[in-house]
Amino acid sequence: MKKYVCDVCGYVYDPEVGDPDSGIKPGTAFEDIPDDWECPDCGVTKEDFSPVED
Repeated sequence: MKKYVCDVCGYVYDPEVGDPDSGIKPGTAFEDIPDDWECPDCGVTKEDFSPVED
């Protein structure tokens, strides 16, 4: 599963870790996160994230 980075603050969403504080379980692909999820560091939406290139 691909990691995604916040274009605003640089937070990296790692699907292996998820975002447990926001109810996103480890193993959840970025595409499967609800559309109303917000970056835990700066509060922007999924639209402000880009895939991390390997």
